[in-house]
Amino acid sequence: MRYTRAMHTAKPYRVRAVRCDHRASDEEVYDALRRVADPLTAAWRRLAAAGRVLVKPNAYFSGGVRRFEGRNRELVDDAVLRALLRLLRERTRAEVLVIDDSPPASAEATAAPGVAIRPVLAEFDVAYRSASDPPAECVDVPGGGSMFDRYLLSSAVRESDAVVSLAKMKNHAFMGVTLCLKNLFGLPAWPPAGRVRTYYHHFIRLPHVLVDLGRIVAPCLNVIDALTGQAGREWDGEGRICSALVAGDHPVATDACGAYLMGHEPATDWPAPPFRTERNALRLAAGRGFGTVDLEAIDFASECEAPLAAFDSRTRDTAETIRSWRRTTCEQALFYREHRAELTARYPGEYIFLQDGHVVWHGAEPWKEGSRRGLSGGQRDHALWLKFADPDEAEGEHFEVYEETLRAL
Repeated sequence: MRYTRAMHTAKPYRVRAVRCDHRASDEEVYDALRRVADPLTAAWRRLAAAGRVLVKPNAYFSGGVRRFEGRNRELVDDAVLRALLRLLRERTRAEVLVIDDSPPASAEATAAPGVAIRPVLAEFDVAYRSASDPPAECVDVPGGGSMFDRYLLSSAVRESDAVVSLAKMKNHAFMGVTLCLKNLFGLPAWPPAGRVRTYYHHFIRLPHVLVDLGRIVAPCLNVIDALTGQAGREWDGEGRICSALVAGDHPVATDACGAYLMGHEPATDWPAPPFRTERNALRLAAGRGFGTVDLEAIDFASECEAPLAAFDSRTRDTAETIRSWRRTTCEQALFYREHRAELTARYPGEYIFLQDGHVVWHGAEPWKEGSRRGLSGGQRDHALWLKFADPDEAEGEHFEVYEETLRAL
């Protein structure tokens, strides 16, 4: 292979990128994926020894599958998923299970888990598990969490010996980029057993939650489908022709190289583009000793020149509004910590929305109350902070994150 960057075999993380025309046949996509993944010896050692391999693709969206230039625009393309499953079947003897973010199996048929990818899974006799299907269990973050100490995850996570994260190359309106680390956001269980999605997809929390999930799951093979990508936002963005595949043996290192190929500086942080709204989860992870965003510390070799296409995030809110939301989110979290005994005694086992030191809503199903923008009333630039009022604080939220954020602001 001829790479545009020199190979450095002594470095702890290995990432490769190869060209693969977006119009390629399934066989050509398979050949490109095999080529990009073959050098990842540490990943294959782990996979070869596994009894069960859990694959988390970016493959579910209740809005359906949108296409661009003959490929899935927002979700992993069938050809890449097919190539990955074929490679796993050829290179391992493991049971392969696919899991994704989706409502429980009891949901309406039109949103049934895994509908779009089931024909591909059937080709390889691979089972599908919704991340919300029981059984589930609380899993502690190794060494203590960044945002929470534990998360309710499908038992399939703990029962698997190796995990593969299969992501799509996209910008994200909230997180700047969504690649292999952000792809893991689909793992926590939904209600009734788990938390409402917006509980974790929340100002201040989300980048730290992604670090926690990465440390729990630690995918050994990370693949980015960059046949085509999407700029602007994760849904309803603008399609991009990239004609590439990226693979690495660590999610953060892989994403750092993926962000670089998108034309982004992987070590930058809020409020610099594309991290216009929230902290850079990759940088936070590296700060916790989980991976690196320093390209010189990665054995990174690429057939592709950066940028692959024009990428950037897009937000509809002003920088001043975003700053206010971040500040007031922290203030409400710290208000809760100060008044926790009183609030948990009054609203035990309920979700509460706090704004300006007042509980503006409480109940069991916050997802039915519409957006926080609508609930905010006349104070649109004052955040609503969502919390499960648990007297025992079993999830172990790290309120010092809010203190640190306020100091930085």
